[in-house]
Amino acid sequence: MNNRLFVVKRNGCKELLNLNKINIVLSRAAKGLKDISISDIKKKLYLQFYNKISTINIHDIIVKITADLISIKSPDYQYMAARLAISHLRKKAYGKFRPPKLYNHVKTMVNLKKYDKLLIEKYTKEDFELMDEFIDHNRDMHFSYAAVKQLEGKYLVKNRVTGKIYESPQFLYILIAACLFYNYPCQKKMYYIKYFYNAISNFKISLPTPIMSGVRTITKQFSSCILIECGDNIDSINATTSSIIKYVSQKAGIGINVGRIRAVGSPIRNGEAFHTGCIPFYKHFQTAIKSCSQGGVRGGAGTLFFPLWHFEITNLLVLKNNRGIETNRVRYVDYTVQINKLLYKRLIKGDKITLFSPSDVPGLYETFFSNQKKFKILYKKYENDDSIRKRSVSAIHLFSLMMKERTSTGRIYIQNVDHCNTHSPFNPKLAPIRQSNLCLEITLPTKVLKSINDINGEIGLCTLAAFNLGKIKNLNEIKKLSDLIVRALNCLLDYQKYLIPAAKNSALGRRPLGIGVINFAYYLAKNNVRYSDNSANNLTHKTFEAIQYYLLKASNNLAKEEGPCPLFRETNYAKGILPIDTYKNYIDSLYTEPLHYDWEYLRKNIQKYGLRNSTLSALMPSEISSQISNATNGIEPPRGFISIKTSKNGIYKQVVPDFYKLKEKYELLWDMPNNDGYLHLISIMQKFIDQSISSNINYDPQVFYKNKIPMQKLLEDLLKAYKLGIKTLYYQNTRDGAKNPQDEDILKKNDLCSNGSCII
Repeated sequence: MNNRLFVVKRNGCKELLNLNKINIVLSRAAKGLKDISISDIKKKLYLQFYNKISTINIHDIIVKITADLISIKSPDYQYMAARLAISHLRKKAYGKFRPPKLYNHVKTMVNLKKYDKLLIEKYTKEDFELMDEFIDHNRDMHFSYAAVKQLEGKYLVKNRVTGKIYESPQFLYILIAACLFYNYPCQKKMYYIKYFYNAISNFKISLPTPIMSGVRTITKQFSSCILIECGDNIDSINATTSSIIKYVSQKAGIGINVGRIRAVGSPIRNGEAFHTGCIPFYKHFQTAIKSCSQGGVRGGAGTLFFPLWHFEITNLLVLKNNRGIETNRVRYVDYTVQINKLLYKRLIKGDKITLFSPSDVPGLYETFFSNQKKFKILYKKYENDDSIRKRSVSAIHLFSLMMKERTSTGRIYIQNVDHCNTHSPFNPKLAPIRQSNLCLEITLPTKVLKSINDINGEIGLCTLAAFNLGKIKNLNEIKKLSDLIVRALNCLLDYQKYLIPAAKNSALGRRPLGIGVINFAYYLAKNNVRYSDNSANNLTHKTFEAIQYYLLKASNNLAKEEGPCPLFRETNYAKGILPIDTYKNYIDSLYTEPLHYDWEYLRKNIQKYGLRNSTLSALMPSEISSQISNATNGIEPPRGFISIKTSKNGIYKQVVPDFYKLKEKYELLWDMPNNDGYLHLISIMQKFIDQSISSNINYDPQVFYKNKIPMQKLLEDLLKAYKLGIKTLYYQNTRDGAKNPQDEDILKKNDLCSNGSCII
């Protein structure tokens, strides 16, 4: 190599290329890691040198070379690449590797209007010096490469136009804690800041995108999930659209209940005009959702909700279909079809389903959610009323069309609205559940928004976080972590701003939280159990009992200090009804684990003191936030030992936790023989979870005759999920090479009962 090559340093000065410096950097980054070849990295690096190459460019090349070497044979390159990337990131942020003092950093960032000035107003220099003692910047070296790149791309404060980065990860963690607990008394404040900082920076608690990217900044909207219910009139549609734009611009995912909108051809103003139907308004909402890029952090996304018995359903089910033209397709939002027991029974019996426009059948839409007995009576009454516009469709045809589109797109979701209301933290007579959110794990009450300033409307907001099961030593640890996570998120509800009155009134009236888990697949592997063979059933029962019990206990203790949430009386908890009282008893055959905690004592305390939060739990996908903790996604099995993580900032490889030790213990997604074991685990979780679960169904066409997924199998699994009490189904994943499911004409009237799925 020509030793007369010059490099250009960050300050613009030139000096001779010093290979010894590169050796030192690589050796430090590789310290303690397995199967690393520094010589391989140097060989690839030296090929790319040229005279007057910048040191910044050299560092970029080293990071890329190291990241490209990540593989199953050498998984530790993901940590070496991360360490190199962190070093590069700090130099870009501070001009040097060592971060500045916290107080100086915060003052600078407040002056630049990057951080909330509350930090300077509520904390003294001495406070920041104490917080500096809490910080361990070496924890930056525990990230995987995918985590560092996601932090850099989405979470760390930066100028998203120029790309300038202003902070490193440990400042993010300590300042989130400082913002959340600023209102606590002095001694308790510092205790909780330290404790929360340690929990999130050691990955025991995982925080979602809006909190990670927003808390400490001047943007103050941190709820991940927004639920908006649209009415059947122009004012409500316009108010819904305005609300979508406000919240999608603030990093929230949107769920929109559009089930009330009347069908095409329905009369308007007593026949003065006829209605154009749902599709033009769905397009309108799609435009609103896609109008904002959420500050460059992630793209806007939304899911629309409507009932299976809607008059336009056969057109609505194909809106994502690639066939058709733009005028009859709305492809860039997702859809959830709402179903209940009556409709499933029509499928099983091979009967017809009658379709109505909600505007023509008074009371039917409301009772669909709040009262199943009344719904059944009204539905049959309207079926027999010849004066009402309706049409009948074979239930098998309708369900098969739905499942065909679900298989083709993966993104036609399912909500079992009766389960959402009978196994609910809310009293359906006072606060029915009429929709879910973007990812199908939040089930909160909503009320139609009549205008943007409507104080009587209700937009559901849910604030999320998750326990990292892979980092928790034992279930006793969940007790303290539950107190911590409930307090932190409860503080966040008061710290954040609310964009419209309907959201503020709901969030502060119900104070809902959705606390879930990540790294479940690693947790199973570590405990030597599997998804598919029911060996994980007892562990899952024991784990989620502990989670829900301690979350409820934490909120109950908080209610003793601060009082119950103002709308606590609208919950089933207020009547002494707990999740363990309302689940589907059918699932008791799936486990032998007893209840381990004193639920009766907790029940009495909840009735006496209430809960500070009307909901506590929900199981979310955690796709991006899991990467930060180098964890497996939410509750899902991994598709492989090494996964490719894609984002707008690049493509990154990530290896499952403890690969060397546990590679024989993991059960991979496409090694699972069917969905049964997974659905059993979801139903056991749902026994305790008071909201819902983002649960996916998966099919490998190669295991079926002629590589086609039989329609009968799709419908059997759908019925099985309902029978198990599962509230919502999110994605349907199909392994590459899928073909359309077989047509419904292979089904006979009693085919669906062949495996007992139909007993619902």
